[in-house]
Amino acid sequence: MTQLNVLGEELQPCSMDPLTGYYRTGCCENRGDDPGMHVVCCRVTDDFLEFSRRMGNDLSTPMPQYGFAGLRDGDQWCVCAARWQQAFEAGQACPVVLASTHLSALEHVSLEDLRAHALD
Repeated sequence: MTQLNVLGEELQPCSMDPLTGYYRTGCCENRGDDPGMHVVCCRVTDDFLEFSRRMGNDLSTPMPQYGFAGLRDGDQWCVCAARWQQAFEAGQACPVVLASTHLSALEHVSLEDLRAHALD
């Protein structure tokens, strides 16, 4: 089954290094079983990483037991749609890659807000 992005086109990979996605395929795909909806492809910033840490999800500290090296400013990563929206409302949203952001993100985030932060 073809996965679609927020532009209605075929979903493009977000990042292979670091390898991202709930399923670690490099894509922000949605198969219906990801409770966090990791579907927004972001280029994380230091401000977003600090915001996420304050909200209880530390994405910058390495966790080798999970094969996670920790994210740095400029890495691309599939983030939870609700977290991106929360960061947006707090003025801490990071840039997004529309071609790599899954259509289901629109359940939590408006296309207008995503476009305002789009890299593509």
